[in-house]
Amino acid sequence: MSLPFKHRILVVDDEESIRDLFTRLLQMEGYEVAVAENGFGALLKLKQLLPEVIISDLNMPKMSGFEFLSVVRRRFPKISVVASSGAYEHRVVPTGVLADAFYAKGQEDPRNLVEIVANLIQTSAARASAHQEESAPVWIPRNGKDSNGIPYIVITCTECLRSFPLNVAKEENAEILETSCLFCSNLVKYIIDFSRSVNSPPKGQSALIPQIRPSSYTI
Repeated sequence: MSLPFKHRILVVDDEESIRDLFTRLLQMEGYEVAVAENGFGALLKLKQLLPEVIISDLNMPKMSGFEFLSVVRRRFPKISVVASSGAYEHRVVPTGVLADAFYAKGQEDPRNLVEIVANLIQTSAARASAHQEESAPVWIPRNGKDSNGIPYIVITCTECLRSFPLNVAKEENAEILETSCLFCSNLVKYIIDFSRSVNSPPKGQSALIPQIRPSSYTI
């Protein structure tokens, strides 16, 4: 006798109590649940299994949920995603977050999460088709400052995979931006994570940083 099919859910959260709560809640509804502590751990899990739905916290160490969800949208467009955070009050996907739904952690009845998951599974085919038709933006940190003290980022083209620098004139709210690749003219979509930055190298190594002309690349 074959066992009934169970939809698989991946829960990604750095808080063990939240992972346990979501796991028990979903298992009671008959779902098969896998867990990960952060974005890197979740990517390793995705090498072993592909869930129907991912529930991911946004604020996590090592790899934030913002960045993780950007990777998921590009590499696994068929997977539906629920972003989860206690930093937002309303059940609306925050700007710049690549998710299909949002759960206000600590502010909503946990049973609402079950309803969200069930709805995403029911509409997964349509959502997967829409995801594949869209070009997902790259979530990147601000890299620091060049030798002239100008903030910059380094973007890798999603088409030719070559990298090029871009000046950051000011800090904006997390939103999807666009620029043309300097090498192949492919339109690259990206989001700057101003909460994270890669430290600039010591002054003795400043020559290794690309010299960026503000008049050419400023955003």
